[in-house]
Amino acid sequence: MKERIVIVDDEPLTRMDIRDIVEQAGYQVVGEGSDGFEAIDVCQKEKPDLVIMDIRMPILDGLKAGKKILADHLTRSIVYLSAYSDEEDTDTASRIGAVGYLVKPLSERSLLTTIQVGLASGKRDQQLAQKVDDLDTKLAQRKVIERAKGILMEQNNLTEDAAYKMLRNLSMSKRQSMNEIAELIVMDA
Repeated sequence: MKERIVIVDDEPLTRMDIRDIVEQAGYQVVGEGSDGFEAIDVCQKEKPDLVIMDIRMPILDGLKAGKKILADHLTRSIVYLSAYSDEEDTDTASRIGAVGYLVKPLSERSLLTTIQVGLASGKRDQQLAQKVDDLDTKLAQRKVIERAKGILMEQNNLTEDAAYKMLRNLSMSKRQSMNEIAELIVMDA
């Protein structure tokens, strides 16, 4: 599957040049925009893998739009473009979570290299976020099981090991996960 890219720049000629470079490199351009509002809109619809976005645009600039796009998880990565190498903009882009910052005029090689690195970084970040979510879920389930075990120990005068075995046996006999059994035990407790 081709990686999906959105291009946002208030200059139509710049968008066209970037589109040509990106498509010739084998990427799929799934949308374009000329300001921050259009960037948010197209990202909500397309959920691209990467956004290439100008910083200074009318109405809503790329930094504010990028902050919203990343906060809402509408893309994995943003690469910023600017005609200026302004320290404040680069600091803000970095704080927002941009994976790249290129100064115009663009070189094809630096653009494609930055896209490649940005896509890899975004994929890695997404995998890490999924692992964190999985660990959070497992921790929450573990807490419910521990609480249920405590309730069983108290109500039935059991040891910790006996309460755990009781939970496990209930899980097997009722054909439900230990977490489901534990949630029922702790309900209204």
